Amino acid sequence: MAHNDSFDEPRFEALYRKLYPDLLRCAEIALRTGGSWYVSVAGRAEEVVQELFAFAWEHQADLWSSASPTGWLYRVLRYKVLELLKEDRFWRKHLIRAAGEMPASPEDDFQQRAEITSILTPEEDELLATTPADELLKLDMLQPGNIRDTLHAYQMAKRCNVKRVMAESVKWGERGARINSISPGIIVTPLALDEFNGPRGGFYKNMFAKCPAGRPGTADEVANVAELLMGSKGAFITGADFLTDGGATASYFYGPLRPRE
Repeated sequence: MAHNDSFDEPRFEALYRKLYPDLLRCAEIALRTGGSWYVSVAGRAEEVVQELFAFAWEHQADLWSSASPTGWLYRVLRYKVLELLKEDRFWRKHLIRAAGEMPASPEDDFQQRAEITSILTPEEDELLATTPADELLKLDMLQPGNIRDTLHAYQMAKRCNVKRVMAESVKWGERGARINSISPGIIVTPLALDEFNGPRGGFYKNMFAKCPAGRPGTADEVANVAELLMGSKGAFITGADFLTDGGATASYFYGPLRPRE
C-alpha cells in the first residue's frame, strides 16, 4: 500500500533536475558500447531516460521507499538499456545480413507506388475521393482487366484511402470532426516476422539497411502518431495522411533505394 505522501512532486522534480544529465550520459555510453544500431544513439538515449522517469513517476512508492532513490533509478536504467540492446541484437541477427547477401535494388513496391501517383489523372483521383463507397468497384480504373496484380490492387487501395480522407475531412469538418490516416511502413508484428524470413525477406532486409531510420518500425511508434492526431495537440491537423515508414519512401526517391538506371 502506497503512503499518502508517495507522490512528492517537488522532491521528484529536484531529483529529475539533479540526475537527468548523468543518467542521459550513462544511457548514451551504454548504448554505444553495447552496439546499438539506432541511427541516433543520443536521441534513443534521451527516449530511454524519459521513459525511465515516466516509470519512476508512476512508481514513486518504490522509489522513495528504497534505501537509495538514486541507486534505484540507475538500476532501472540499466535494466531498460539491457532490454533495448537485447532487442537490437535480435534484429541484427535475424533481419540484417552482410551487404553481399542483399539484392542490389528493391523490388517493385515503391516503383508501383510512384507510377500510380504520377499516372492517375486529377479526374481519376477525384473519382477515388468522392465516389460513394458502394459504387467504387464499378469505376473503370478498378475493373479486373485494369489491375495488373495484387500489388497494383493494394497500391490503388492505398491511393484511394489517402484521397478519400482528404474529401471526407471537408464533410466532417462541418460537424466539428477531424479525419486523418496513417500509412505505416514495415512494422514489426508476428505476420511481418514471417515476411522477413520468407521469399521476400531479402527485399525487406535491404530496405531496412538503406532507409534513414535503419530499422523496421514498432506498433508503439505508429500509436504515437495516432496519439498526436487524436489529441488536442493535433487539433489543427485534418485531411492528411501520415507516411510512417522510417524514410523508406524518401530513400526510394532521393537515396540509396532509388532504382538504378
